[in-house]
Amino acid sequence: MQKPSVGAGCGVIVWRDGKFLMMRRKGSHGAGTWGIPGGSIDFGESWEQCGKREVLEETGMTIKNVRFVAVANDLFLSEGKHFIAIWLEADWMSGEPEIKEPEKCTALGWHTFKDLPSPLLEPTWQNLRNARPDLFA
Repeated sequence: MQKPSVGAGCGVIVWRDGKFLMMRRKGSHGAGTWGIPGGSIDFGESWEQCGKREVLEETGMTIKNVRFVAVANDLFLSEGKHFIAIWLEADWMSGEPEIKEPEKCTALGWHTFKDLPSPLLEPTWQNLRNARPDLFA
């Protein structure tokens, strides 16, 4: 039986003026799909610390009021990857979004749950729909 090598990371829905920031991914995992800022949790780091750090590193923005949204068990079978995705949300505090890691992101855009860009990073978004259908209503 294959034992999973599980990674844990946080994604942050950063709210500003009723919309949240999304990024078109580039690189080895989910290239060309849309997701939210986030990344792997560093050893000893809280979810909130991870979310704040990743948003700052990827976009140059600072956030506040970080709060839990959902946890998703994301299996990317074709890639042999298994992630525990911790969905967070936060309020924008300062800074204009910029692509700070061009090796990981090609575009930015503000969206709502009713106007999501395509294609999305799946199965991550489907797992969020299953865990929190109220967000998409």
